[in-house]
Amino acid sequence: MADILILAPSSENAAYAAAGVRLFERLAAPLRAQGLTLTSQPWTDPVDPDAGRLVLPLLAWGYHLRQPEWFAQLDAMEAAGVPVINPVPTLRWNTTKTYLIELEAKGAPVVPTHAHERLTPEALAAAFDAFGVDELVVKPQISGGSQDTVRVRRHGDLEGGPTGPALIQPFLPAVGEEGELSLFYFDGVFSHAVSKVAANGDFRVQPQFGGLISGVAPEPEALRAAEMVLEAADKPLTYARIDLIRGLDHTPQLMELEVIEPDLFLEHAHDHGAAFAAAVMARL
Repeated sequence: MADILILAPSSENAAYAAAGVRLFERLAAPLRAQGLTLTSQPWTDPVDPDAGRLVLPLLAWGYHLRQPEWFAQLDAMEAAGVPVINPVPTLRWNTTKTYLIELEAKGAPVVPTHAHERLTPEALAAAFDAFGVDELVVKPQISGGSQDTVRVRRHGDLEGGPTGPALIQPFLPAVGEEGELSLFYFDGVFSHAVSKVAANGDFRVQPQFGGLISGVAPEPEALRAAEMVLEAADKPLTYARIDLIRGLDHTPQLMELEVIEPDLFLEHAHDHGAAFAAAVMARL
């Protein structure tokens, strides 16, 4: 019997499923080096509570497209006492990106964010004025891979954006300049970092949109900002990816705290994922 069950993409999404197969081996290598055995199954399948496996949702991509099923899976694992890392309450909290507003209220440096159950022209106008910008980014409160995320100019039209609960943030020019900085922490200890720069003319940093990924050594101000995010979150995090971007005030600000299914970019870790494996081992 496997020690670790990694929740993988559902087979209905071919692109996610193909990427999941590739990344499964990258995640598995440092865990196997610790003598662990692994298996995977689509996150949409029921998890056997009697199998005695530790569940990692690290490849559960696409849950934002099937939100009722995702929350039902979390509820089922919690009710059955299935050991999951990060813990189910933390995964549930991290699913809806209004956690950004909560973290900001607790002192974390966060990209200014407005949350609305439904977008209206009045909400957009208020955000333009509050942020003092002429361009906004609008995204769903539950999203992944820049799904339904759009840029909106003042007096422009909102096309292709979210139709339900949404977040509004100022567009930050740094995304196409120095880009986003992702810092990775295992059991609260910094491991490594990568920069993600959007392709010319785009604002999405994911590789599928042409974003460029490279390993970097973060500056002290970025490390301090990440530590402030972890302090504000105040949750047990075996693994975490903290995405920072330089804000309009030129300081590092949180774009996203990803503790569900981040690409950990272990190929950029100097220890090739040994710290990640050690953090997982500590939960067994």
